[in-house]
Amino acid sequence: MQTDYQKLRFDYVRPAEHDAPSDAVHPVVVIGAGPVGLSTAIDLAQQGVKVVLVDNDDTLSTGSRAICFAKRTLEIFDRLGCGDRMVEKGVSWNVGKVFLQDELIYTFNLLPETGHARPAFINLQQYYVEGFLADRAMQLDNLQMRWKSNVVGMTQHDGHVELQIETPDGTYPLRAQYVVAADGARSPVRRMLGLDSRGRTFKDRFLIADVKMKASFPTERWFWFDPPFHRNQSVLLHRQPDNVWRIDFQLGWDADPVAEKAPERVIPRVKALLGENVEFELEWVSVYTFSCLRMDSFRHGRVLFAGDSAHGVSPFGARGANSGVQDADNLAWKLRLVVNGDAPSALLDTYASEREYAADENIRNSTRATDFITPKSAVSRLFRDAALKLAKDSAFARRIVNSGRLSVPAVLSNSPLNTPDDAADAFSCTMIPGAVCTDAPVAVDGEDAWFLPQTSGGQFTGVYFCGLHNDIAETAERLAALARLPVRVRALIVAPRGAKTPAIADAKVIEDVEGIVTHRFDARPGTFYLLRPDQHVCARWRTLDVALVRAAVNRGTCNAQVNG
Repeated sequence: MQTDYQKLRFDYVRPAEHDAPSDAVHPVVVIGAGPVGLSTAIDLAQQGVKVVLVDNDDTLSTGSRAICFAKRTLEIFDRLGCGDRMVEKGVSWNVGKVFLQDELIYTFNLLPETGHARPAFINLQQYYVEGFLADRAMQLDNLQMRWKSNVVGMTQHDGHVELQIETPDGTYPLRAQYVVAADGARSPVRRMLGLDSRGRTFKDRFLIADVKMKASFPTERWFWFDPPFHRNQSVLLHRQPDNVWRIDFQLGWDADPVAEKAPERVIPRVKALLGENVEFELEWVSVYTFSCLRMDSFRHGRVLFAGDSAHGVSPFGARGANSGVQDADNLAWKLRLVVNGDAPSALLDTYASEREYAADENIRNSTRATDFITPKSAVSRLFRDAALKLAKDSAFARRIVNSGRLSVPAVLSNSPLNTPDDAADAFSCTMIPGAVCTDAPVAVDGEDAWFLPQTSGGQFTGVYFCGLHNDIAETAERLAALARLPVRVRALIVAPRGAKTPAIADAKVIEDVEGIVTHRFDARPGTFYLLRPDQHVCARWRTLDVALVRAAVNRGTCNAQVNG
């Protein structure tokens, strides 16, 4: 029987601190049980960090809200133990179509190549995403979930943060080494600290109508500019699970946000798109405006901001929830190293700098999309429509058309955690330091598998490419030495089909059955890649030198002063 996550209520449990006040300091407290807070808490707990998750409510989100979850986010969900549920329930898609009035201008494919475990995107209502994450969170011994627990006060001290938590039984103090504020766009934590977000608010309004119906539209993203059924505006159509379709109607700044939500206003708009005789029912309706903004800094002492509390973008391009989950992916491993004493707190500054860079990239793309979709002058409208007409036959014009540049992970090429390539080590591929590791089909112990899951587990991974006939025994001691570094590196050996690879302590062998891993990493026998725990490339060389790996790990954990 399927859980109705929109009606689900979680049990409030009276915290022990009400009856026995404690000076104990928890390693991490996460505020907010949305996709970002849940992802952060699960990631930390899986890595052995004890974490308390507090939320001011006892329910999940209502309405579909964020529905587009990108390939990279799905790969993170895989690592968190709930990716299969997301994909099985979600609607997978790779193809989008752009229309001008009633004419198809062009079609695009976001994942045209094979050899990837996950699609470019799935569409899945946010309450399912939160529900699957909450189910996973409740399986973890290291994770306490405290519902109806509202943060009403916060004080930072030298060694910890003290929170005041309001519950149905009163208020109690809760102490943490670090706090992750994933408490949404109106972040109370941000207000408590006297902080703000800055950016640009767009003077336009959009109507979301979630419509339940049986329709013959394909599972694709359709975007109309100036359609005949909604003149001088734009419309977006997406399919969701359960025969629900998301329709976004641009309304204009002068639209009354209250009146436009009334069924007598929404139903005629939907019928104009679908036809008078199509049977449907409205499941959820919302009118929204949006801003593109972010906080100046995502770190403030022992408080780290993630997701909508740190940054906000327009919904065009699905960059909000996806970037928030990628915040969690970046932050969790760094927090684990810091709270365990394996890295200095300066490592958390790189969370801020890396994800601020990613936020700026998302805001830039989101702003450009919004300006193209909603031109604010006659000249801008003329330029837009000319680009759309040219795009039907001209590839260069398609690069100008912007119905939302869809979410992709940021390439952190300027991160201080990267070790630059050696000038003598020439590579020709996209797996540069700072890039997210790509996936590919492999075999493990003779069984079909995928490359990315072999690199997960919250540790640095060293990927060594061996040849068909080279003597890997010569490299065995160097590979075994990786496990003895101050911050351990697990060794992963990529072998071509048919290679005879001896067992090596603390090393795992995978077979590159189709040669795709080797191709995507531009590898040859002896090539070695160092991957961070969040699967970003940290360093790469044409030969394995343990001293260079040690230095790269130290750099990648802000432990540059550590020796041996």
